[in-house]
Amino acid sequence: MRALVLASTSPYRLKLLRQLELNFHVAAPLYKEQMDPSVSAELLVRHQALHKAKSLREKYPDALIIGSDQVFVDARRRILGKPGSVAKAVMQLQEMQGRKHTFYTGLAVFDSATGESLTECETFTIAMRSLTEEQIRYYVTKENPVDCAGSFKIEGLGIALMEGMEGRDYNSLIGLPLILLVNMLSHFGVQILAEPLAE
Repeated sequence: MRALVLASTSPYRLKLLRQLELNFHVAAPLYKEQMDPSVSAELLVRHQALHKAKSLREKYPDALIIGSDQVFVDARRRILGKPGSVAKAVMQLQEMQGRKHTFYTGLAVFDSATGESLTECETFTIAMRSLTEEQIRYYVTKENPVDCAGSFKIEGLGIALMEGMEGRDYNSLIGLPLILLVNMLSHFGVQILAEPLAE
């Protein structure tokens, strides 16, 4: 099987990819994310996911490289990313509570040998409960979600912030839409539910 590389420093994406029981390498992408509010959320995450994957082409010249990127669009239609600090996480959640928000997760698979690539975008909508400032501060103190778009960890206590969720694959909220990824890898000949070839 071709070498598989996850272009990410995210421990959340690493954990998700392990669910597929594939052998893969992990490497930090050499591309710096750029937030451009003039570009649509879908185009932005697809572009950044692909550039993260392509940035490792020289290091892995014969591999399938997976890139992913995520932003969310708040109720005011603003494109937002990771808060980066406790104060910003609290502020983000205060503005989000009691409203619906859509997360956009871009996914790219890049064949560094041929230059072929696939890029897709998965959306997922969450409705956040109305919360007190004390509840928000308690949550941020408990989980410290400063490195998560939306300032919550859905796989942890962040589920308690939710009133409802809509979408095809909740893994996209964590940063790697696995249903979509399985289909994209299949295009490149990587079958998840197949016996490994005998050596």
